[in-house]
Amino acid sequence: MTREIIFFQNYFIDFYIDLDLSVQEKIEYVFKIIRSIDMVPERFIKHIKGTDGLYEIRIKTGSDIYRIFCCFDSGRLVILFNGFQKKSDKTPKKEIELGLKLKAEYFKQKKG
Repeated sequence: MTREIIFFQNYFIDFYIDLDLSVQEKIEYVFKIIRSIDMVPERFIKHIKGTDGLYEIRIKTGSDIYRIFCCFDSGRLVILFNGFQKKSDKTPKKEIELGLKLKAEYFKQKKG
């Protein structure tokens, strides 16, 4: 099974282009896993509790932690939303809210 990763709007791209090359390479590595492995380990992608289908892609490089919000569509499609560098143990509520807002916009546009 292969998955396709697509970007919704420019939030992820804007985040990605400002990152160091080593972080971008780690993100590409995790994307390769998500595209090609049926059961992706939770250390790479995890459902966010209390949300309806919002997931976070988990990137760790050195002591830095990054998150990219996403959802699945039609099983094989992974839709990327916003990304951010995690600075504390808790994921910022405003980032989760933005991910949920973008997810709702994506499905609204899709129905269009």
